[in-house]
Amino acid sequence: MKRAHIVGAGLAGLSAAVALTEAGFAVTLSDAARQAGGRCRSYRDPQLGLVIDNGNHLVLSGNHGVRDYLAKIGAGDRLAGPSEARFPYMDVASGRRWELRPNSGPLPWWILARNRRVPGTKPGDYLALAKLLGARPDQRIRDVLPTQGPLWDGLLANFLVSALNTPAAEGSAALAGAVVRETLAKGGAACFPLVAEPTLAAAFVEPALAWLEARGATIRLGRRLRSVEWGEGRIAALDFADGREEIAAGEPVVLAVPAWVAADLVPGLTVPDEHNAIVNAHFLHPAPPGAAPITGVIGGTAEWVFAFPDRLSTTTSAGDRLLDEDRGALAARLWADVAKVHNLSADLPRWQLVVEKRATFAATPEQDRRRPCAQTKWDNLFLAGDWTKTGLPATIEGALRSGRTAAACAHQMETGTVAR
Repeated sequence: MKRAHIVGAGLAGLSAAVALTEAGFAVTLSDAARQAGGRCRSYRDPQLGLVIDNGNHLVLSGNHGVRDYLAKIGAGDRLAGPSEARFPYMDVASGRRWELRPNSGPLPWWILARNRRVPGTKPGDYLALAKLLGARPDQRIRDVLPTQGPLWDGLLANFLVSALNTPAAEGSAALAGAVVRETLAKGGAACFPLVAEPTLAAAFVEPALAWLEARGATIRLGRRLRSVEWGEGRIAALDFADGREEIAAGEPVVLAVPAWVAADLVPGLTVPDEHNAIVNAHFLHPAPPGAAPITGVIGGTAEWVFAFPDRLSTTTSAGDRLLDEDRGALAARLWADVAKVHNLSADLPRWQLVVEKRATFAATPEQDRRRPCAQTKWDNLFLAGDWTKTGLPATIEGALRSGRTAAACAHQMETGTVAR
């Protein structure tokens, strides 16, 4: 049985490890952190006394990479959400509420129904989304869509900043088109909003680790890769903090680390070098009875409000503008949005802010061009991560697909079928 070495136990690394184990490799999965999951992690927060996720990661029913991965590791039942595409929204400035409700099939008759579309929009407004499907890689969203008006203000600005983690008008139109192609363009059946239940770790990480260990994989956490030793066109050894590990000819190495770490380890590697923050707030207040699991916020500091049995949470993408604010003042602003959405007291409950300063690469045309492929010029080195060339913005779906792609390339190398 040939060995495979995976460095990085985030979702991309876990996905690669699962795929290579299934392909018959003896996998060693290493990560510098003490826990697996990378930016998709859960932890017990002492301030709240709860287990919380570092971020409120929303997936959609059309994310087939997510579905396939969870089914493989025996966690197919750990996504929760409504049984139809239903997105409640509130404009916190005006108090107006509405629901976006795409119909299940790909023929979008829902845009003809006033109670299913954004207030103030007309059916013809939605035809502009088709322009995203044919967008060029060099185009920004502002080059393709009008960035004002009821559709933009009531849906697209919120939806696109969340999908790209980049100010919506500046984002890549091609990447936005990829998201629309796999969700809205397929109809409401591909747009059910889903969240991990009970936590990200319980859905995406812990079952994967158990699946891997049951099949003989070696998991080594708290193990930092210091450098890579290069041989003739391949990796010859990995120098970890706990010792050097030689890599035999034909043994694949999947590097599933953040982009900036990969750039330090691999000479001459071009990677995205601009990143945007995501700000999440968690409030120790149970969800009111009947609260929608997810509510979109227009005109507030929060963009989404998530309702959990033991807490209420918010997410703000492209949140770099918030990083220098006083934490208490920011928590109060975010709670004001939550209180309006759920008709609660303005009194601020116990709270916690979780900020990922480099949550994802900036999904602009310039940064998208810097994304490398899974296959590299070194025979046995393959890259995985949501920052690689997946064709999608940096999402859970993209991370999982990247791991599977890297594993497929590694398997092809082992069987001698890689095209060069």
